[in-house]
Amino acid sequence: MAFERFRWLIVLLGVIWGVEVVNLITGYALNGMLGLRPRSLGGLDGIVFMPLLHGSVGHAAANTVPLVLLGGLLAVTARHVALAATVIIVALGGLGVWLFGQTAIHVGASGLIFGWFGFLVARGVVERRPVPILAAVGVTLGYGTMIWGVLPGQPGVSWESHLLGAAAGVVAAGFLRETA
Repeated sequence: MAFERFRWLIVLLGVIWGVEVVNLITGYALNGMLGLRPRSLGGLDGIVFMPLLHGSVGHAAANTVPLVLLGGLLAVTARHVALAATVIIVALGGLGVWLFGQTAIHVGASGLIFGWFGFLVARGVVERRPVPILAAVGVTLGYGTMIWGVLPGQPGVSWESHLLGAAAGVVAAGFLRETA
């Protein structure tokens, strides 16, 4: 069934929005408790929770569209490795932010989004097969300008999460390489 390919993505989006509702009701207390705090032992759990937490309803909504589009493309073109790629991106990208991020509470799914972007583009390069190449071209044309988000400059935005998420996506593409 086609729905099976997207089940994990639907669950992820449901969890993100469920957490957002609880966070909103509690005055965003979850961010302080579960957000990623660099180089703090208490902030290590943020590696897992950072993609599920957001700073506002607008923040969660802004991340939903690229999560649906890039996650959907991942589910269609890389269904056998989509979950593994996601785990690698969250773990490596989050660990990188924990090690190197600025002192702040880091929240949001944008590191995962940038990771999926990096994965889909790098996968086209490393695998050199028609479907991954087409996905890489499509992602580059549709979301290529987001690459500027890896640079510092916008206050309140974790560019480190963007950069390290994208790098983790590239690593995941190399590690999960499929050969025809």
